[in-house]
Amino acid sequence: MSEAENRKPQSDEARSAFDPEITSEFAMPVGLTVPRTGGEAETTSEFAVPRGLDVSQPAAGDGEGSAFSVPSTYSAREAPAAFTPPSGVPMVSLIKDLPWQDRMRTMLRMPVTERPAPEPGPKTEEGGPAVPRVLDLTLRIGELLLAGGEGAEDVEAAMFAVCRSYGLDRCEPNVTFTLLAISYQPSLVEDPVTASRTVRRRGTDYTRLAAVFQLVDDLSDADSHLSLEDAYRRLAEIRRNRHPYPTWVLTSASGLLAGAASVLVGGDAVVFVAAVLGAMLGDRLAWLCAGRGLPEFYQFLVAAMPPAAIGIALTLADVDVKASAVITGGLFALLPGRALVAGVQDGLTGFYITAAARLLEVMYFFVGIVAGVLVMLYVGVQLGAHLNPDVSLGVSNRPLWQIGASMLLSLTFAVLLQQERSTVLAVTLNGGVAWSVYGAMRYAGDISPVASTAVAAGVVGLFGQLLSRYRFASALPYTTAAIGPLLPGSATYFGLLSIAQNDVDAGLVSITKAAALAMAIAIGVNLGSEVSRLFLRVGSADKRRAAKRTRGF
Repeated sequence: MSEAENRKPQSDEARSAFDPEITSEFAMPVGLTVPRTGGEAETTSEFAVPRGLDVSQPAAGDGEGSAFSVPSTYSAREAPAAFTPPSGVPMVSLIKDLPWQDRMRTMLRMPVTERPAPEPGPKTEEGGPAVPRVLDLTLRIGELLLAGGEGAEDVEAAMFAVCRSYGLDRCEPNVTFTLLAISYQPSLVEDPVTASRTVRRRGTDYTRLAAVFQLVDDLSDADSHLSLEDAYRRLAEIRRNRHPYPTWVLTSASGLLAGAASVLVGGDAVVFVAAVLGAMLGDRLAWLCAGRGLPEFYQFLVAAMPPAAIGIALTLADVDVKASAVITGGLFALLPGRALVAGVQDGLTGFYITAAARLLEVMYFFVGIVAGVLVMLYVGVQLGAHLNPDVSLGVSNRPLWQIGASMLLSLTFAVLLQQERSTVLAVTLNGGVAWSVYGAMRYAGDISPVASTAVAAGVVGLFGQLLSRYRFASALPYTTAAIGPLLPGSATYFGLLSIAQNDVDAGLVSITKAAALAMAIAIGVNLGSEVSRLFLRVGSADKRRAAKRTRGF
């Protein structure tokens, strides 16, 4: 080949192959031709329709087609209201003079973005609060309240109040029957901080419950200067506090409660003594089972046996007493009225999971009582005891005795709940008022027992809420013991006795009546509390500060 031929211009592909400037590994190899696309950009999105798949568009009169396409009947001029109705959204007003329970409950029912920001207080440390420690303190306070029998909404309100008192406004507490959780998000761009705590032990101690409420009340007060260390110290003191009543006082109170209940349903002095002995023996057996670590189901089962056994023994001995009054008095001391009221209250306030768990717990306790009484009744029937479920208990001809017995029953119930001694007198009077209302409606007015019970329970809830607002404390110590005289002990006993005598239909009717009375009690207490919160303004911040100044704060 000649030198001229070697100097002949080369093609573009050849020049690109030997050009040292083209060094990228993405360069097209020689001999590989790529078809041109006509100058348009190539669609590479994963949402593009593949080639060869033809999607037919619906005609104007055909079906709607895609779920995301605009309906053919839609008109922009006649569009419905999207978010805000023409009348507007009702604005929730927050009144600073109300107790912290009402203010926190109102804010909990609002969306997070609509809650007012907390005002900076003296408890907020420089550089921001210690978020993990504040959440831990909040969970510990919520644990004591939930274990003490407080309602789920009140526990959430207390937890929310503790967080806001330290400047944590974007927090969300969550309360179930055995689990407490709280989440705090500093801002929309920061990661949330979440903590949880499990409630494993439950105990009835309203003195401790009142102390925890006082701690939350002091933390919510803008004039207080409680740091995290002071709050932890007070919480540790509350945990270490002993019960206000010794064991022998509790056992005596259990016996007197059963005796008062037996008098309330028509018993005489012999019935009173028999009911006291049966309830005290059942209480000691239940304490023995608790010391051996047996579950509460078996404790209720064992505690229900002695009163039934004593009533059957008196019947077999041909003693002219009302054995049904003895057994009914023993049942009054065991019925889980506190858990029932708390369960129904949680359901009415929207905490359905916690309400279902509480009511399931009540059902298990009730089944334990039923099993214990049925065993004794079955033994009595086999031994020839003549127990008549159709015998009516004479309770309509002794109003003064009934009122005195109802007050004694409320007094002893308050002692069993470990209430503060300063609240015992108030709850005793509240129980007497409840029975007076019930007796006037049931026996003087001849109104149905369910309606009479609901109204009397509503009065209990109303007065209990008034007393709690006056003292800035929980309403449970003023309501739980006062509903003791209204508990359906006689209906429960007669239903169990009918079942033991193979009269299942009559037994189920009586048990259903007992359940209706229990629901009437719970709904009445909750309705009375809600009415007092809605219409009454008892207590204010100014009154509270004046009361603190008089006590030397």
